[in-house]
Amino acid sequence: MTLLLCTVRNCKAPLVLDERRYVCANAHAFDVARSGYVNLLQPQDKRSKTPGDTPEAVAARRRFLERGHAAPLVDAIVRALPLRQGDTLLDAGCGEGHHLAAFRSAYGVDAHGTDISVPAIELAARRYRDCSWVVANADRFLPYEDASFRAVASITARMNAPEFHRVLAPAGLLLVVIPAADDLLELRSAILGAGVERDRVDRTIEAFAATFELEHRERIAHTPRLDRESIQDVMSSSYRGLRAREREKLESIDAIHVTLSRDLLAFRRRATT
Repeated sequence: MTLLLCTVRNCKAPLVLDERRYVCANAHAFDVARSGYVNLLQPQDKRSKTPGDTPEAVAARRRFLERGHAAPLVDAIVRALPLRQGDTLLDAGCGEGHHLAAFRSAYGVDAHGTDISVPAIELAARRYRDCSWVVANADRFLPYEDASFRAVASITARMNAPEFHRVLAPAGLLLVVIPAADDLLELRSAILGAGVERDRVDRTIEAFAATFELEHRERIAHTPRLDRESIQDVMSSSYRGLRAREREKLESIDAIHVTLSRDLLAFRRRATT
């Protein structure tokens, strides 16, 4: 059983489920929401009153994924982290839960997701009740005991190498997925006037090199034809700060083929000395 830790400052004591709340030995308590998740986010972990993705961005991402446009990418991501039934998996920055649910469906893993966005975790918990969901700031602290997980996934999310290393079991697996340089290229060119971004693979590998060994790297891409609603959803979930002129350009596009592209980096945890 994966053990949660208290997130109150300077505590980190184990949390025990007592009916509908988690309690630690220092009497800190966290209620379990009606939908089944627990919010462990502390005031010092927030930079705003409502951190993370907004309800609108979360809903747009779910609509886009449910239309199946990214299905080939999701399938490739799941294949890139082969697991066995009962393995423990953490999706750090899980959003509305689509990818973690795909891993759960494919392998029967003991699936755990954490995200800083309450709307994202609320939506995940309501849909995928066979997974465990926690609101927390993965940039600062993953509220799990050491060596809790066989594998950790960070899928177009924030990356915290020291915490990933701490919560992974010896020789545990880490999958980092980042948007490739040509992701959404056609839309970025039409709306933002931006060309191909600088490749982020090398700097990502370097960020993990001290504690993780790279075992495999792969670029996956898919170019579906997106209708107006899908274009608006993918941009709304990826770019939250569109200006008025950019919004006008977005709304003028009726349909277009769009590149969806990811770089997959598979690592194995290095032993510490």
